[in-house]
Amino acid sequence: MPSVSGRVLTVQHSRGLLLLAGTPLLTVAIVLGGQTVLRRLHTPLTPSLSSADLWTRYRWSLNPSERREAALLLAARSPDSAERSQRLLANQGWGNDPLAAVTLKQQALIAAKFGRTAETQQRWQDLLQRFPQSAASADARYHLGQANPALHTELFQQHPGHPAALAAAAETNKDSPKQTIAALHLARWGARWPGAASQIREACNRISGAGLKQTDRLTLAQGLASLGDSRAAEACLQGTPTTPASALAIGRVLLRGNAEQQARGKQQLLELAINHPDDPEALEAAALLSEPLRPDPALLDALPKALQQRSADVAAARVRLADATNGDASNGDLANAMAVLRRWPTSPAAWQLQWDLAREALLKDQWERAEALLNAIPSADLPEPLAARQQFWLGLTLSKQNQPAQAKQIWKRLVKTHPRSYYTWRAEVRLGRGDLPDLDQASTARSADLSDAFQAHWEPLKSGDPFVDRLWRLGQTQEAWETWRNQQPPSDQPSNPSQKLVEGRLRVAVGDAWTGLSRLWRASLRLVNQTCEERQLLHRSQHPRLLSEVFDTASQQEAVRSELLMAIAKQESRFSPSVSSPVGAIGLLQLMPATAEELAGDSLSQEQLREPTRNAKLGARYLRQLLGQWQGNIVLAVASYNAGPGAASRWVTPDLKQDPELWVERIPYPETRLYTKKVLGNLWAYLGSGSDHCDS
Repeated sequence: MPSVSGRVLTVQHSRGLLLLAGTPLLTVAIVLGGQTVLRRLHTPLTPSLSSADLWTRYRWSLNPSERREAALLLAARSPDSAERSQRLLANQGWGNDPLAAVTLKQQALIAAKFGRTAETQQRWQDLLQRFPQSAASADARYHLGQANPALHTELFQQHPGHPAALAAAAETNKDSPKQTIAALHLARWGARWPGAASQIREACNRISGAGLKQTDRLTLAQGLASLGDSRAAEACLQGTPTTPASALAIGRVLLRGNAEQQARGKQQLLELAINHPDDPEALEAAALLSEPLRPDPALLDALPKALQQRSADVAAARVRLADATNGDASNGDLANAMAVLRRWPTSPAAWQLQWDLAREALLKDQWERAEALLNAIPSADLPEPLAARQQFWLGLTLSKQNQPAQAKQIWKRLVKTHPRSYYTWRAEVRLGRGDLPDLDQASTARSADLSDAFQAHWEPLKSGDPFVDRLWRLGQTQEAWETWRNQQPPSDQPSNPSQKLVEGRLRVAVGDAWTGLSRLWRASLRLVNQTCEERQLLHRSQHPRLLSEVFDTASQQEAVRSELLMAIAKQESRFSPSVSSPVGAIGLLQLMPATAEELAGDSLSQEQLREPTRNAKLGARYLRQLLGQWQGNIVLAVASYNAGPGAASRWVTPDLKQDPELWVERIPYPETRLYTKKVLGNLWAYLGSGSDHCDS
């Protein structure tokens, strides 16, 4: 018995020890396992989530950070409802997360909307005290600085590129002793900011002689040059010796002036190249002097020999000059051209030379020469739009040389690997596909809410900054833009194409489609070796469906496809209702006042013509007339919209039916030639919106 009893006690004691030891291990395992499961179940909040899903996360999530993210996303969907935003963001400014700073800023702005001055001030002060280094604190310094100017000085120093700093500088009173400081700040960080130009000119004019340091005069002059005001830039210098950067900026803008200004600009750029041949600005000066289709050979000869030898632009200019001198192209000219193209395959100067010479050969039916030129630079070394152009015309040269199978193979690959554009459309047509729908009829009405459409097409920003990307993910596009802008170097235009892509997407998202679409277009002409997904993202970013309700309404009223209206508006105004052209065209679809009044049957003020709904309706009516006049021929209708029906009627030849692509290249007005291709490419892109994909 004792032995049995002892054994039982021993067994029980051992089990107790195991239980005591195992309980903490089991607890740790459960916690770790639960965290793993939660991570797997957790879906990052993005604008693609439905409002119902966001409300569920906002009300019931156990994670307070997730509840705050849901609140910010929901608030972003109701930007015009201060009451709703106030309820959503109440008590969300807790913790040290940078999102707390953003929340405090929005709470301050909401309080200001309701006229609660004391609460507004308290919110700004809390933000500045708790998050003095955050981008959001720039707004606190801006608002509190109205009563405490020292905060504006801090703002200029700590957040020089932030929109709040630029706004404070532009609003500086012209009689203030700090006006010159504000003007210098704008010249360095935002010469194109509204009101900046007058501040910079005032600083140049109010202080004469030794009143400004030479470096300050150079800064102001360079800022004025970036605005295209060469006369004011030169006057501001008052004899101050230029630096390579300022000489380049002023010389560049002088080239766009009258004959006398152009002569001074050329001389200034030449002196820059001679005096500073090893500086990067010297290469850019040589490029500007080489830019005309027929540059001045004496200017090229005057450039330093070493600079000439390393400049692709100078080499390309000499090929163009030789081609013009010799008339009909010779084998020697072709050999020289091929040598330049093969030496500098990644240079924009070589890309332009390749197209200039290939186009000339195409228009002369010199198919073998055109084929050789188009093959001289590998497609992988070209930006996507130029690669698509190259591939289409390679296919046509083979087709013209009785090699239809090879031509079709190139066109099929083009359609499969490139986003929808003018050249993929023409390839589809050449393959027996690519028919357009009837354009003189209303588009099928879309019932989807615009915010739902944005949700469905939301994509990450990939700016390189995790917090900017997080703000973008949470629908805080204005905050993302301001935070990104706050971190950029002093330049109105980033030179890096990838940064142009980021800036373009941000600007479009905050309503600056005019600048944003320009940045995206420039990025598309410089980005090389992109993946299929990157090409498609850039393509989608360049074809936003802005003001869809306006175009859908005009489409229904005037029986014209809304995709055609968007294609025209993107090219005419970049969806900016307030723009006017140098010749007086106004609004979304850039209508001349006389034409608009004839279409409306009544007189219209400029303000009435800028109204988006009226402008789109009248533009649609004009397009329907053009489609009727040309029996539905979209190429003639688009060319007529730009150049006028009278001009287009003089260009009609048999080529229009047999080889419409060659007909377009023979349009004698370069502006209309490019315009026609761009609009037709926009149309093809909008007609296929949502169909882009990448094969695995």
